[in-house]
Amino acid sequence: MGVMNDPLTNDLFPQALLPVTLQGPADLEGFRRAARALLAQHMLPEQVSWHSSDAPVQDLFASGIAGAVAATTAIHKAAFNDAPPVSVPPEFVSLCETAILHSDPNRFGLLYRILWRLVHEPGLRHDPLDADRVKAQQMAQAVRRDMHKMKAFVRFRSVQDETFRNHPEGGPLHVAWFEPEHHIVEAIAPFFARRFTQMRWAVLTPERSIQWDGAQLSFGPGARKSDAPPPDAGEKLWLTYYEHIFNPARLKMKMMQKEMPRKYWHNLPEAALITPLAAGAHARSARMVDEVAAGPKRRLPDIKVLPVTMAADEDSPVRSLPALRELTNHCRECTIGACATQAVCGEGPLQARLMFVGEQPGDQEDLQGRPFVGPAGQLLDRALDELGIQRGQVFVSNAVKHFKYELRGQRRIHKTPTQREAAACQHWLDDEIAMVQPGLLVALGATAARSLLGRAVPVLANRGQVFERDDGRKVLVTLHPSALLRLPAEEREAAYAAWLADLSVLTLASV
Repeated sequence: MGVMNDPLTNDLFPQALLPVTLQGPADLEGFRRAARALLAQHMLPEQVSWHSSDAPVQDLFASGIAGAVAATTAIHKAAFNDAPPVSVPPEFVSLCETAILHSDPNRFGLLYRILWRLVHEPGLRHDPLDADRVKAQQMAQAVRRDMHKMKAFVRFRSVQDETFRNHPEGGPLHVAWFEPEHHIVEAIAPFFARRFTQMRWAVLTPERSIQWDGAQLSFGPGARKSDAPPPDAGEKLWLTYYEHIFNPARLKMKMMQKEMPRKYWHNLPEAALITPLAAGAHARSARMVDEVAAGPKRRLPDIKVLPVTMAADEDSPVRSLPALRELTNHCRECTIGACATQAVCGEGPLQARLMFVGEQPGDQEDLQGRPFVGPAGQLLDRALDELGIQRGQVFVSNAVKHFKYELRGQRRIHKTPTQREAAACQHWLDDEIAMVQPGLLVALGATAARSLLGRAVPVLANRGQVFERDDGRKVLVTLHPSALLRLPAEEREAAYAAWLADLSVLTLASV
């Protein structure tokens, strides 16, 4: 008795079987139609021999096979299109879609056997440990892993083909070579089309080839590795990058080989670097340990923290602005100072009649070390000019001496200081008031009003009013100019006019 020599089946005695030929190794629709017809004909799994059109049947008993093929053709014509649908669990359909891509020549027979059993053995769908189901699941898992590896290990090389020479604006053709274990090429092609939509590319494999022209996918026959292009400049750049990101301290060869099996190495350009890099990993790690640690690079200048003994005694107020600036620059009574570029103290002539106090420095003030030089400061300058007051004649400062912010990308966004943070700066503000001895204090905003009056003052309800401190000094309460800048554009002019009316008390001779 002869044995059929067919790469897609190991069945004995082929003359007793009904061969079913599918159109390609991943013909899912053909398999579904054939399986429905076979079920309708009550064909047992062991009575069917599955084949693919790309792997013709070779058998010693040609006459027996010819008769079987004729019977298959009859089934195709009479039953395949008219076979009733079969009700199966949805997970079986999903299993078929993946497992049918496996390279095992017996996959069709296995799937048909599971289908037969699902129809005739209802309890099978509730038995996840069934040997047939487990084997099919293992096939599907192997297919998914092969697809994952193809996504990870395809390496393109550029080719200046005829299309590029005629239309260089479209870019060169990028060609890759890959050797999948299973019949996954057509199934994974849409992924590459989505991933590399803007470039022309082709992936060559021994079984099938894919090409994307920028608009549609096309498939062709298999190729040889020699058909793929040689290394290019882009590959050299990739190898340089790979070598520089290699971290010897994190080298785990077993784990790496699990994720990058050696069977893929011969098609990966970086694989040539793995052995020498791994061999020198221990010595390189030792050198890294022996190197002197590098400090972090700050985007802002470092601030040197002076000993606590250099801070001023609270009972001994600072007598000069330079000394005040030196001490506040190293103040760490709250956490803001450690993150700011520098402290921003008051600026202006001592014995000035007017002293303006804002909330805290902004981004520009923090960088320049001067108060009210940003957008809010420019609005204050405009108001002073309209009131006939020169900026150089007034003293401007803030209740808090460091810039509090949070990073959003490259931008530093203002954050309102807490009462505790404002209280930590209170004695620095008191020192400035003691040095300047102003005739009138102007509180710009709620934080400044609280620091100057020692209590919360609702600014909107009390704007334009003058209050008296415990020491007899008068305080005018109004909005901070930044509050006007945050208003919608159509509201700013009216708000500015009302704010200017608040400040008009500054021009009264009785103040």
